[in-house]
Amino acid sequence: MIDILEEIGPAQSIAIGGHIRPDGDCIGSCMAMYLYLKKMLPDRKIYVYLEEFSPVFNCIAGIDEIKRPDGCKHAHDVFICIDCNAERLGDSLPAFEGAKKRINIDHHVTNPGDGDVNYIVPGASSASELVYDCIDEAGIDVDIAKAIYMGIVHDTGVFQYSNVSPKTMRIAAHLIEFGFDFPKLIEETFYQKTYVQNQVMGRTILESVLFLDKRCIVGHLDAKTMKFYGVTSKDMDGIVNQLRYTKGVDCAVFMYEVEPMRYKVSLRSNGVIDCSVIAAYFGGGGHVRAAGFNLEGTFHDVINNLSRQIEKQYKEQ
Repeated sequence: MIDILEEIGPAQSIAIGGHIRPDGDCIGSCMAMYLYLKKMLPDRKIYVYLEEFSPVFNCIAGIDEIKRPDGCKHAHDVFICIDCNAERLGDSLPAFEGAKKRINIDHHVTNPGDGDVNYIVPGASSASELVYDCIDEAGIDVDIAKAIYMGIVHDTGVFQYSNVSPKTMRIAAHLIEFGFDFPKLIEETFYQKTYVQNQVMGRTILESVLFLDKRCIVGHLDAKTMKFYGVTSKDMDGIVNQLRYTKGVDCAVFMYEVEPMRYKVSLRSNGVIDCSVIAAYFGGGGHVRAAGFNLEGTFHDVINNLSRQIEKQYKEQ
């Protein structure tokens, strides 16, 4: 555990950044840290860099103050990388590398610790839980509490995944004491889908295929189909989890085409298959039950490569 104010010290320019294609935990943890530092260090220059994300997260305070990473090597005194290792910062990476001091806060087992100071806890429910650890409870207000709670909710599947601990629940209980409308927050940022998002999810599930003796399932969307429905990566949330709920399946795969012959691949498992091992093999990262990476080739090439790695784990078991 680290004290973030102590680590920042007298630094005047502090930047915060999260991973490419930011999800609920990435946004919640980065925004909670941003709001906390702005409150506790009002005389400093605080920046938060994140790529474009779904508008469902606009309910978080300060969200309109996020800056888009531009790949420039900004001269920050401190850069706080949250919910990822440096490689996944995308266009924020030069700013991280150019900072005088680098802090890495993450809960992914594949993170080697890229900072001068690292707080990496693979057993934690979320990066948002770790941000809660790093800040002074007395400095938390309703906006900070809401951001942390949202991040925890998204990375625990509303407290249903195995990464939830008694500590996680105690933190969540403390956060809702601040009085924000947490049922509405869960409904609007986690469960609610647009009509088109439901159409895309339905089509993916309808056309999904079982493989490896029906112990695994894969669904995919190519660029042509995505263009037909007018969807982007921000509209894909929840599809891989829905595939994972298929009875008798150990591992679910969802992939969509990000450019010709290149797919973004997401894995989810029930614990029988270690997704983090497979993701690391292909240059990605994640957790035992959830991970992601990019692969090149046709749909069948990707599945063949994945099948070999999944089958390898079955044989080792």
